[in-house]
Amino acid sequence: MLTDNDINTGRVQALLAEHAIRPTSQRVEIAAVLFSEPQHLSADLVMSKVNRTRAIVSKATVYNTLNLFAKKGLIREVIIDSGKVFYDSNTDVHHHIYNEDTGMLLDVAADEMVIENLPELPADTRATGIDVIIRVRNSS
Repeated sequence: MLTDNDINTGRVQALLAEHAIRPTSQRVEIAAVLFSEPQHLSADLVMSKVNRTRAIVSKATVYNTLNLFAKKGLIREVIIDSGKVFYDSNTDVHHHIYNEDTGMLLDVAADEMVIENLPELPADTRATGIDVIIRVRNSS
């Protein structure tokens, strides 16, 4: 179901193999949607895009695949709140601006922000990352 505008099937299969993910047809379709361009997608939007011409993946398959991709470092999970999660195809270190009025999520390059004075971490732990989400509303 990949079109000429989508990422090449061979590239998708190679990418999945690099992350030790078995390239089932459903996983290849989901990855093709995610990596066709840098973007932030909800699971429902991924499912809608994958199933745009006919239903080939279930909601459970989409969620399981997105969770697997996030666990393997192929995508980033951006949790806005308990009911709003985006899957980010950009895994480089960066932060986000979330517009509460429009639901749009925008990338902010890590070098555009300076984060200082972190709290003391609990004993026997180390920092593995910092995720910043700046929430905004339209001014009018």
